[in-house]
Amino acid sequence: MTVLIGTSGFSYKDWVGAVYPPELPRHEWLTFYSREFPTCELNFTYYRIPDVDTLKGLAEKVPPGFLFSVKAYQGITHEREEPQQQIQQFTEALTPLIDEGKFSCVLLQFPHSFHASRANLDYLKRVREWFGDLACVVEFRSREWVSERIFAELRTLNLGFCCVDQPHFSDLIPPIAVVTGPIAYVRFHGRNREKWWQHEEAWERYDYAYSDEELMEWVPKIRQLDAEASLTLVYMNNHWRGQAFGTARQLRSLLEKAEQ
Repeated sequence: MTVLIGTSGFSYKDWVGAVYPPELPRHEWLTFYSREFPTCELNFTYYRIPDVDTLKGLAEKVPPGFLFSVKAYQGITHEREEPQQQIQQFTEALTPLIDEGKFSCVLLQFPHSFHASRANLDYLKRVREWFGDLACVVEFRSREWVSERIFAELRTLNLGFCCVDQPHFSDLIPPIAVVTGPIAYVRFHGRNREKWWQHEEAWERYDYAYSDEELMEWVPKIRQLDAEASLTLVYMNNHWRGQAFGTARQLRSLLEKAEQ
């Protein structure tokens, strides 16, 4: 299998005690994490375009073969003002990860308000062009994007489709397994239906502990993705108090048992 499992982010204060030993210095968190998992999705890059030195420092903390996925800056996916310039800055910052062979792809997460219109498809085409040869995966929030026509468009653009597990609302992306690019990609957001739309703190949406039965629903889907893609990346985003760390271990164990 070419399935790598990790978490969405690693630098959470509420993981101290739950994941990281209390005495472990913060600058050693990533190294500790990399002893358990071979990949990590960087999310701080959504809030600010990273600089070369920051990503170089992260690359130095993990072993050879470790892969980072990097979430695109919000100016590219949400604000969409001067994206070409921002993409240029963003891709230049990725140089240390690319040079070290520790870069997997860019995650382009669009908001629920990003509908499946011709104008938005044209925007995706421009973004794909501006990112050049870098592998990119698109995460949609609106169910409008789920159609064979859209999947065909993504394959033409060589854009991966991000599969998701999340609460089952009629207007959100359902838990489907689809490959449209060389990298298959899955994000587990948790199924906290009650807090998905109404919450005081952002973390409340992702406060969820998966059962083995829920994760087992994805075992055949992930095996299918693995058969169709050259690399399959799976990230747990139910990060509150280290739940993602435990969920990643759970899924890894279930996949290993399925292979026996």
